Amino acid sequence: MIELHPEFLTKDGQKQFAVLSYEEFLKIKELLEDLEDLRDLRDAKKEDPDNLSVSLSDVKKMLMP
Repeated sequence: MIELHPEFLTKDGQKQFAVLSYEEFLKIKELLEDLEDLRDLRDAKKEDPDNLSVSLSDVKKMLMP
């Protein structure tokens, strides 16, 4: 889990916005992209559950002479 250090901007005593460092923003962006990829993979597996899959190590063996 990443550690965030947000600064909050308030209006009338209520939090309105959270400001993050650019580094923290990039970490969150990368995590969201990874989660989206995982969701896409799971959706694809649901669409065609009978489709055979090949492990990465098996693919490497097939590609190496």
